[in-house]
Amino acid sequence: MNATVDLLPRASTGVAGLDNVLLGGLGRNRLHLLEGCPGTGKTTIALQFLNAGAARGETGIYISLAETERELRDGARSHGWEIGEGIEILELIPPESVLDPDQHQSLLYSSDLELGEATQRMFEAIERLKPHRVVIDSLSEIRLLAQSSLRYRRQILALKHYFARHQSTVALLDDMTAETMDRAVHSIAHSVIHLDQLAPAYGGERRRLRIVKCRGQSFRGGYHDFVIKHGGITVFPRLIAADFRSEQTPSVLTSGVAELDTLVGGGIAAGSSTLVIGPAGVGKSILIFQYIAAAVARGKRAALFVFDEELGLLLRRAKALGIDFEQMRDAGHLFIEQVDAAELSPGEFAERVCRCVDKENIGIVAIDSLNGYQASMPEEQFLILHLHELLQYLNRRGAATFLAVAQHGILGEMRQTIDVTYLADSVILLRFFEAVGRVRRAISVLKKRTGAHESTIRELQIANTGITLGEPLEEFQGVLRGVPVYTGARSPLMRTDG
Repeated sequence: MNATVDLLPRASTGVAGLDNVLLGGLGRNRLHLLEGCPGTGKTTIALQFLNAGAARGETGIYISLAETERELRDGARSHGWEIGEGIEILELIPPESVLDPDQHQSLLYSSDLELGEATQRMFEAIERLKPHRVVIDSLSEIRLLAQSSLRYRRQILALKHYFARHQSTVALLDDMTAETMDRAVHSIAHSVIHLDQLAPAYGGERRRLRIVKCRGQSFRGGYHDFVIKHGGITVFPRLIAADFRSEQTPSVLTSGVAELDTLVGGGIAAGSSTLVIGPAGVGKSILIFQYIAAAVARGKRAALFVFDEELGLLLRRAKALGIDFEQMRDAGHLFIEQVDAAELSPGEFAERVCRCVDKENIGIVAIDSLNGYQASMPEEQFLILHLHELLQYLNRRGAATFLAVAQHGILGEMRQTIDVTYLADSVILLRFFEAVGRVRRAISVLKKRTGAHESTIRELQIANTGITLGEPLEEFQGVLRGVPVYTGARSPLMRTDG
């Protein structure tokens, strides 16, 4: 984030989240560049920019050299908008269309219209309307009309000075389709917003933007995810946990299972994160469900974000263990959402979690699982940074966070695709092990930053009454390897039915 002093008045972009990234909006009475390949959402942002001005009584004009007026109005209707009073569309058309009574509007072909004539028509419209907001779409056509880099730069400079005299806030759109990219506008424009569209190997496209430059104005740097849906564009500002600080009363979250609370040293501290790791089917989710149920029973509100399991199956599975998530949800004590990793960007997911915690006063957040969260990342090498900011934010909000991580393997050596154990404040390890002709489960606490914990390994059982823990397995060696050796003289294992 830039650390400059902001003195320039701002014009709202009308795009949810983008004003947050710009820390107020676009500088008024300045020329701004919005660049990106076709399909990245430039026109949609431009229309939202004009609509935001119209809602404040500011006149606007959309000067189109690339699309017809009908195409623009149809595009606006696809979002549920009508371009009405306060916004005019100036479609620059070739002179020969006037001779054809059947063609009142047509698309501009660069070779048919001289740059001087196009500029003159722009100026005439500006003198007549005296607009507060102007959109010019697109620079690619002006670049072709100019025919040389020098003339193109001079034309943009002339436009900049002209609009500055008329107190207009101008958005120039560039589709970046020229064979050679001329960066002259970057040095002339007050700010440059770059839009990207990524195509992962599987799933929907991912869009993101960043502020390349912004003179005399603070902004949030880096890439910010955004989506285009019915109703327009929504930007999800990159989460910066350091921007959020709040004083929290220290408290401890218990599970309601005495042996488990003893194992973790009395409970899990509010405002801390806990990683529950182990192979598939060992009981990670059920352990987290136990903490959610106990928190709700004490009057706290919880949020559960599910990546890996169909929601209906999860609700039935929890109910079979005596945990009625449906009743908790209907009563407003539990916010539960199934997340489609193939269709969701990490920025959008972080925004959903933060909004839920802030608006619903959530005391416990569970993400099941981190493997599914990783699948939502187009560049998985940045997962740790995203996760670090999210966990820090939740900690600062006083929420206890639980994350499940499935490891590869069943018995013996385990491995995981990404090591995030150092990020979590507590780590609970679950394991399968073989003993007395049965496959059993073991639980242990590897780490707890917020206090002391048992260093023992206990047996874990899951039944229709919930989870239970046995005594420490003190007379076994090699439980975590999966095939322990019994060294004692008594029977320390829990009884099993069947």
